[in-house]
Amino acid sequence: MDLGLTGIWSIELRMADPYEISDAAAELDELGWGALWIPGLGGGDILGDSERLLQATRTAKVAVGVASIWRHPAADMAAGHAHLQNTYGRRHLLGLGVSDPAAARSAGHPYRPLADMGGYLDELDQAPAPVPLAERLMAALGPKMTELAGRRTAGVHPFMVTPEYTSAARSRLGDGPLIAPYQAVVLERDPAKARTAAREFLNVFLGMDHYARSLRRQGFAQEDLTRGGSDRLIDRIVAWGDVETVGERIRAHHQAGADHVCLHVVGAGSAMPLPQWRELASLTS
Repeated sequence: MDLGLTGIWSIELRMADPYEISDAAAELDELGWGALWIPGLGGGDILGDSERLLQATRTAKVAVGVASIWRHPAADMAAGHAHLQNTYGRRHLLGLGVSDPAAARSAGHPYRPLADMGGYLDELDQAPAPVPLAERLMAALGPKMTELAGRRTAGVHPFMVTPEYTSAARSRLGDGPLIAPYQAVVLERDPAKARTAAREFLNVFLGMDHYARSLRRQGFAQEDLTRGGSDRLIDRIVAWGDVETVGERIRAHHQAGADHVCLHVVGAGSAMPLPQWRELASLTS
């Protein structure tokens, strides 16, 4: 599935007023963004929220980035995905994540991430309307999960990663599998303001063990993960500054082997950051 070079990753496109979401999605489509990504958050009707975006757009792909396998039965996801593909011209990409031990415990299961994800993919394969490999991807971070994604899905959608991580993932996956990293963006030239906005968003994730382990594998020390993140971590994980600076980070990911980079505007101070999306639209090609 061709996602284009860049996309928009947005909590607002899932949580804002439905009419505002539809209007924004239609404009993003016209601006040329290749894909619109929405997060899984705490569950809910993720496929219904995908359908709202598909209804509002003509060419943009709609991607789930990502749904927890503990909150969405595989049979329901396969059936819902098939409906969306048949109705809207195969523009939906189903992103899946194994989350963390707490999510597994809440679902009444032990946490065995590789086996759990493998079993879920088996269910998608065995559904009455199977989800094709090319229409699903994984939020893989560790090497073994990345390899599983390369074998059994279209590829990976990693969160909070550097271009160096993208390069390592490409080396591990080889040619072919999709690499579509998430990239947080702060359109603010003042370093103190930009880093403050980045820390306000990232702080909660730095306390989650699976993200902390991923960052340590990327070369960050434990002290980089405290107090909302060191300047070094913020500067490598978040693209802040003007549009040109953000473009440099996108190009770095692409040069490292990414196929698509999805941008999440943080620190905008508005419910729907349309002004920032419009400003960034020059980066769609």
